Amino acid sequence: QAVGAEAFVDFRVLGKGGFGEVCACQRRATGKMYANKRLNKKRLKKRQGYEAALVEKRILARVHSRFIVSLACAFQTKTDLCLVMTLMNGGDLRYHMYNVDEDNPGFPEPRAVFYAAQILLGLEHLHQHRIVY
Repeated sequence: QAVGAEAFVDFRVLGKGGFGEVCACQRRATGKMYANKRLNKKRLKKRQGYEAALVEKRILARVHSRFIVSLACAFQTKTDLCLVMTLMNGGDLRYHMYNVDEDNPGFPEPRAVFYAAQILLGLEHLHQHRIVY
């Protein structure tokens, strides 16, 4: 089923990168929340990033793990390539390391072990799908 930009309502920007930004968005038909990674076509062309974007799309489409975002759908607009992915609530790990307790950055050891285990399970999933060796 074809999906386009009109199927989603954008909310706030979650992050920015070299090729574009990631916004929280909601599917109009279902109300489900996603993360929409919009990659600017001009920036991709200028920095020769098209192939990397296509590899990222293929990998996200193959991955189905609780510890890695997966691709819900992809589409393009006149200016952007859009990868709509599962939304992981809670922010990124860097935010929690440095901003939760600014006077005492980092984690207690049990929490660090918990996050390390999740990262390893995600890497193991990628390895099982011959994405990471």
